[in-house]
Amino acid sequence: MGQAAMTRHGKNCTAGAVYTYHEKKKDTAASGYGTQSVRLGKDAIKDFDCCCLSLQPCRDPVVTPEGYLYEREAILEYILHQKTEIAKKMKAYEKQKRAQSSEEKLLSRAPQDSRVQRFLKREGSIVSKPLNPFTTGEGGAQCSSEVDSKAGPSSAPLPSFWIPSLTPEAKPTTIKKPAKTVLCPMSGRPLKLSDLVSVRFTPLNASLNRVGLLTRQDRYVCAVTRDTLGNSVPCAVLRPSGSVVTMECVERLIRKDMTDPETGAKLRETDIIPLQRGGTGFSGSGVQLKAKESRPVMQV
Repeated sequence: MGQAAMTRHGKNCTAGAVYTYHEKKKDTAASGYGTQSVRLGKDAIKDFDCCCLSLQPCRDPVVTPEGYLYEREAILEYILHQKTEIAKKMKAYEKQKRAQSSEEKLLSRAPQDSRVQRFLKREGSIVSKPLNPFTTGEGGAQCSSEVDSKAGPSSAPLPSFWIPSLTPEAKPTTIKKPAKTVLCPMSGRPLKLSDLVSVRFTPLNASLNRVGLLTRQDRYVCAVTRDTLGNSVPCAVLRPSGSVVTMECVERLIRKDMTDPETGAKLRETDIIPLQRGGTGFSGSGVQLKAKESRPVMQV
């Protein structure tokens, strides 16, 4: 007997006995269940000179120490908004703290108040009456005190989920103490206004205005070597001058004497900020370009 051949059929064939990978992916996308994953193309990735918040080409770009580029107006608005939110959360936290303090005081006084209530209840239930002189008892001619010993713990009504007035209420959510530092929206690290470095891109053609630059595919070049910049070209920002140069220029020229070619200032290692860039759509770009969306899983 010869070896059985593998079943082959078209992508949209429904008469085959084999459930192909293409059919499974198509059914998963149409059903609305399962995890969808797709590799991003070049059109879905921002350019290297675009703001990480607005995703638009920057007019007045600034860069963080981690190399994320922002529009100055956008990042200042973000920092102001975060500080406002932190102030609101801190105010709510202080209010909760005061409420907890007053509640603890009431709880600390509860045992004393309960003892007073028990004493007053027993005092009010004492009944004095004369004894029969012809009967002998432990109290002699004295009065006997009858204390209501049958009084047990008060029976509180049980909560009901069907009567609105008796429905138990959920306890308020405990607010944790908010952090006072503003975090970078991309790196998640503390961000200060003084950490932002102004960036100066060198245009490919100085005679072109902003609109003319935006309509071109190649807009900026390295400040030293005049190589064209893009998502496929690793580049860095020099802190003293804010100039953008390629990493190849940094390794071959700038690291030899650690001097800023624009201002002549001495550079430290922290003054060379690698600029975070988007991918190119190719698998060898070195950037994670897969997007995943987790959706409900159909259970059998």
